[in-house]
Amino acid sequence: MKQPFKKILFGFAFSPSLGANLAEAVRLSQFFEAELHLVHVGEKTSAKEQELERLLQEQKIVQSPNIHVFWKEGKPVNTLLDTIRENQIDLLLIGALKRENVLRYYSGSIARKITRKAKCSVLLISNPSIDRKACEHIVVNGLENPKTEQTIATAFSVSQALGCNKITLVEEISPSEVNPVEDDESLRRATLKKEQINRRENSRIKTLVQKLETNLIQNIQWTTQSIFGSRGYSIGHYARVVRADLLIMNAEDNSSYFRRIIPRDLEHILAELPTDVLIVNPNTYA
Repeated sequence: MKQPFKKILFGFAFSPSLGANLAEAVRLSQFFEAELHLVHVGEKTSAKEQELERLLQEQKIVQSPNIHVFWKEGKPVNTLLDTIRENQIDLLLIGALKRENVLRYYSGSIARKITRKAKCSVLLISNPSIDRKACEHIVVNGLENPKTEQTIATAFSVSQALGCNKITLVEEISPSEVNPVEDDESLRRATLKKEQINRRENSRIKTLVQKLETNLIQNIQWTTQSIFGSRGYSIGHYARVVRADLLIMNAEDNSSYFRRIIPRDLEHILAELPTDVLIVNPNTYA
């Protein structure tokens, strides 16, 4: 089975969660059979080198030709974007504990800028752990968008790599598609309209899944779920309520035209991570 990511970059800071984040990064690189690039944006000191070496040894992370450590100075966003481009990275990891101020810093200004500019996918790890926590349920956006087909394919690949056997594909539907309810007759019409939309969306998603290779969907229980509500906010709330282990979303559309007509769904997600969030972006290195 083809792995979705071949090169992973973890931009790390020397925070209390570094050990857990390193453990997560190494595990993911092993699951995806990928190279791991560890990058610290900041001054390189002997104390930092010793601390990193201690953490790696503590977790029995031995030196490997597939693990590379880089020390770079500069502005975090520009430096990480340059490193992504220079090394043709497929997946950028950004991790922090929810109780740490660094999470707001990363998932706020840095993550917003990177998810709009990076030519790779981004995984925000909200609850890193030294000991692995099994991934049991993945929620995926089923938005009607040209990027969704690849996002769904990536979601099934990730699910296979992580040994997760449950996927829910969520279609967020704007309430504006259903007329307001004013009396019994309008309620009946609205109910029929919702049922029609549900059938339409379920059929669309099932068609996308049926295009996938058989080995991607085998042993995975997948279902669809229609939600009427604000895009981004609704799926984030749903992922939190069902206690999903991973939420997978499309990257934002970069064209100015799409930005004008499509709300930035990720703003709701990045404002308060409901769980770990993977933002899928096709690689377009040129």
